[in-house]
Parts: sequence; structure tokens; C-alpha cells
Amino acid sequence: MLAKKESAFAKGRVITRRMFVLSAAKALIFCGIIGRLYTLQVSDNKKYSYLSDKNRLREWKLPPKRGLIKDYFGNHIADNRQVFQLHVIPEQVEDFNYLFVRLKNIINISNYQIKKIYEKKKKQMPWETLVVSENLSWEEFTKLNLFLHELNGVKPVFSLARIYPYANDLAHVIGYVSEASVSDIQNNKNIRENHVPGLRVGKSGLEKTLENDLIGKHGMQRFEVNAYGKRISRVNQIDGTSGKTFILTIDQKIQNYAQNLLVDKSGSICVMDIYSGDIIAMNSSPTFDPNKFVHGISLKEWNEINNDPLKPLMNKSLSGLYSPGSTIKPIVALSALDFDTWSPKNKIRCTGEIELYGQKYRCWKKKGHGVLSLRNAIKQSCDVYFYELSRLLGVDRLSITAKKFGFGQEHLKDFYIEEKKGIVPSTKWKLKNLGKGWVLGETLITGIGQGYIQVTPLQLCLMVAQLANGGFKIKPRIIDDNSNMYELVKNKIEQQKNQFDLSLNKDLLIEQNDQALTSVKLEHLDPLFRNPENVKFVLDAMFGSTNEPGGTSYRSRYEDKRYQFVGKTGTAQVRRITEEEREADLPLEQIPYKNRDHAIYIAYGPYENPRYAVSVFIEHGGTGSKIAAPLAKKMFKKLIDRHEKREQIRLSRIKEI
Repeated sequence: MLAKKESAFAKGRVITRRMFVLSAAKALIFCGIIGRLYTLQVSDNKKYSYLSDKNRLREWKLPPKRGLIKDYFGNHIADNRQVFQLHVIPEQVEDFNYLFVRLKNIINISNYQIKKIYEKKKKQMPWETLVVSENLSWEEFTKLNLFLHELNGVKPVFSLARIYPYANDLAHVIGYVSEASVSDIQNNKNIRENHVPGLRVGKSGLEKTLENDLIGKHGMQRFEVNAYGKRISRVNQIDGTSGKTFILTIDQKIQNYAQNLLVDKSGSICVMDIYSGDIIAMNSSPTFDPNKFVHGISLKEWNEINNDPLKPLMNKSLSGLYSPGSTIKPIVALSALDFDTWSPKNKIRCTGEIELYGQKYRCWKKKGHGVLSLRNAIKQSCDVYFYELSRLLGVDRLSITAKKFGFGQEHLKDFYIEEKKGIVPSTKWKLKNLGKGWVLGETLITGIGQGYIQVTPLQLCLMVAQLANGGFKIKPRIIDDNSNMYELVKNKIEQQKNQFDLSLNKDLLIEQNDQALTSVKLEHLDPLFRNPENVKFVLDAMFGSTNEPGGTSYRSRYEDKRYQFVGKTGTAQVRRITEEEREADLPLEQIPYKNRDHAIYIAYGPYENPRYAVSVFIEHGGTGSKIAAPLAKKMFKKLIDRHEKREQIRLSRIKEI
């Protein structure tokens, strides 16, 4: 009995111990649960609230609104317009094949486009918007809305797209936008941060180089979604920030006029203010329609443009490299006078050719010009005279002067990455680049703008602008910064002209207008001559070339002093002419296009109060006097007739400073 009692007691103790352990375990579990709940509800509340919201809410970027580009008069030359688009939300589409069969009956969509859309779909998340069509017609848009009840996931939307109202006229100045590539996204932080499906970014011209300022800041839409990620309702929306608006120095009316002058021609026309450096027109022909690239150009259209031998995509004003021909003669003359290697009184008899080491160097006038002074040599563009002048000057000194006036340099590289420097040859240049010594005969042909020397039409325009302002360095501008550049530069130049004090304190200008000079680099006002009288002499000779009988562009003059301008013709050979061809003297029409000379003309005006510089370059156009000079004549009339309107705008902006 006792044994039974002891056994029962022992069993009870075991049960009690087990109950205690079990109770303790329950207590620990309960405490753990309480602790976890405290962590979730108190300590990590913010963390898990965020995760909950993240699962419940999703954010969609809204495309940024691209900044505008305007011309000097405020005309919108790169604008945004409302477009009708078709978006599809993949997560809401049950059968894509069926969807596209239905869409083909409603809107204009090709099998190629459908293929591209499928490729995009693979790269996107199911909840991300898929842009099916970016530019629906109004008829397509309204028709699409009639069938929305049958088309799950389809969303017609109003959006903004880039448009170029003046299309071909400004294609090379502005450039164009197109869909952002993988490379664009990877290499540009701003594009990467603001990227949304279908985002358009700059691909060329100002659209490309000003991209970071133009792109703007994306907006945001936040939606509540269900467990399957489908949108239930919109929670809120944050609007983005528009990109920066830029005002150019370009006059759209002048740009359009110049482009019309270049119709059916291949070449360039540049117009510049001789004091401020403002580029008023910068044309390249043939041109293209940048609007075609916005929504995607077809392969056929791309091949037609890209394979065109006249290169419509090239900005010939900045990227075209050509021999300057006789337009370089004013610089050759100025160089010889400034280095004291020649006197204006020196005379040479031109018989039509000279011979050097058995090689004949011919003048454009077969029978020669007779006895000439330097002024008449510039006026009549005598090659023989400049052969001798260049021989005594030497290519290295000519190179120094040419570089001073802007040859061999990039002037708008910050805005146009395609700009080329050109070539200003010298003895060192040839040895370094070709591994050969300089030959004297090469100096002779360099003196008439042939041989190795290569320039751009913009460089030619800058050269004549700096001659026209009295020989002072200016910097070309394409963006109007609303500074009083013209007045500042003009005053500085006048001071130096009047005093001939080349050591004039450059701080004097700062005292006149500290605020306006914040963006002005005063070194651009440096004189490009040793003796200002030499510049005056060259300009007077150029006056004779245009406005005196016997001048090479006399037929293109204006009798009306209001429109009177000063210029210099140039004809650049594209190949060496044989003796037989010279004797045949075929008319232009009978010479194969690729063998025809380039026609060039540089000028400034009006003569009595100079303000504008013009360069005209016509590829394979023939002679500068017959082809290029008449175009420059028309340009000056248009420029001078528009001058007062431009002045009104300039003066109104000065008041705002």
C-alpha cells in the first residue's frame, strides 16, 4: 500500500514538473508573440507601413515637358503640341494577338510596328504602360473611343510631342529628337532619371547639346493596386517641371529667306552681326524635315536621306570643309602688310601666268591683268599678284594671321559637336601630319586659297565680320543671353579705333556696365592687327571689288547707298585642271557636276554703317561672281529691310537688363 502511495506521489511530481515546463513554455511563447507584436506595431511600424504601402501603391512616371526653343523675335521654332496617343496596360490585356487584330481594323498600324511593340513588351514590367501609337489622327482617336468597351487594357490619351513648325528651314540649327536609346539612358543621368516609355531626347544640333536643360523634370502618378497588381484607383499626382526655354540669335524670317535661296543647290549661307557675333542665319542645303524623326522614321526614308550624295544630314556651315579660294586674299594682303613684307604701292605685271622651278602657275584671266597695285589686285582678284605676295610672305606668317581671324578653330563646339576645325597649313603642320617638308609651290597656291587649306563657311563669315568691325576679335553666338553685347563691344572698338591705344585698360568697359559684362569675355575684343591702317586699306580694296568698274562682283552692286555692301568673290577648284580643259573652256553645264568649281562670296554691309557679315558657299556652283555674289546681294536687301525690327527687339531687351 505504501509502495502504491509512493508511486502515485512520484507520478504526481512528474506531472506537476511537466505542467510547470509546459506553462513556462507557453509563457515564453506568449512573451515572444507580445514582443513581436510590439516590434511590428511600435518599433518597426514605419518600416512595415512603408512595405505595406509599397505593395498596395505603385508609382508611374509622367513624361517631362520639354523646354521650348525660340528665335530672336520670340517665334517658337521648337515647340510642343498636343497629340493623340494609344497606350496599352499589358496586365489588363487577356489576349494580345486578338487585341492587335481588332486594332488593325480601327487604326493604321503595320505588322512591323506590331513586331516592335512585342519586343518592347518583353523588356517592360506588366504594369508599365506600353505606347502602341504616338500620333493618332483625330479620326483614329474618335473611332478608337467608340470601341473601348470591347478593348480591355486600351487607353487613348492626350499627350505632348515635339514639333518643328519651320521644319526644313532650321533642321541643322535645332536638330531633332527621337526615342531614347539604351546608350542615351546609360550615358546621361538626367535621361535615366526622367525616362518613361516613349521618351524623346535630342539626337543632333541644339536639341542634343542642350538636352540636360531642355528635358525638364518628370511628374508622378500614384495608384492603389490589388493583390494582382492591377490598378484600382488613383491616389494622387505630382506635376513635373518644364524644361528651360532658350532664345536664339537666329531670325527665322532671314533663315527662311536664305533657305529659299538655296533651293535646288548644295551649300551654305551664314549671316553674322559684326560686333556682337550673333548668328542671324546659318543655313545648310539640302536639308531635311526633323518632324519625321520625332515619331520614328521609316527604314526607306532613312536610307534615302542617309545615302543621298548631297548629304542633307550634314550641317555644311560647321562641318563642311572647303578651299576658301580667292576669299582668302584680303587676309593674305593684311598679313603681308602687317608683317612689313609688302607695300601697297608695290606693282606687279600679270601676264596670265608665272613659272617656278618648271611649274606654271596660272591666273584665272588667261591674258593677264597687266600692271597692278595691291588695291587693284584685290579688286580684280589677280592670282599672279598673290603668287608673288605669298612667296615673299611665307606660309608660316600667313598661317599666323589666318588663325587670328578664326581659321583652324572651333567656335560653336559647345552647341554643335559636329563642328570641324579645318586646316591652316604651315611648314610644321605638313611635317607633323604628312611627314614631308614644305615646298615653295605650295605657298603660292595657299595664297590663292587652294592646296591644303580647309575652312568652314562659318569661319569665312567670321573672318569678314572681324575685318568689317575694324579688325577686332569677336566670338560667334547662337544663344541670346540678353546681355548688351552689341553696345559693349561697339564702344570698346570705337575707343581703340579713335585712340589707337592697343594697351587700353580692359577694365574700362567693366566700369561702364558691371552687370551686363558678367558673361562677356573681354579677350574677344583683342585687335587682330599691328597697324589699323592696314585693315582700312584692305576694306577699301574690297569696296572697289564690289562697287567700282572692273571689280569681280561689280554686277551685283546696289546703286542705292542704303543697300550698298562690300564683298570679295572666290572660286575654289575641286581638282587640278588639265591644259586641254583650260584651252577648251567649256561652259558650266557641259562640265560633270562633281568636277565643277565651288562658288564662294564673302561680304559685309551696309557700307557706310557696317553691321552684318555674309558668307555664301555653293558646292560645284561655278564662279563666285556669277553664282554666289547675286545671292549675297539679295540677302543684304532682306537684312537691311529687317534691321529696324531687330533693333527694336534689341533695345527693348536692354531696358529689361
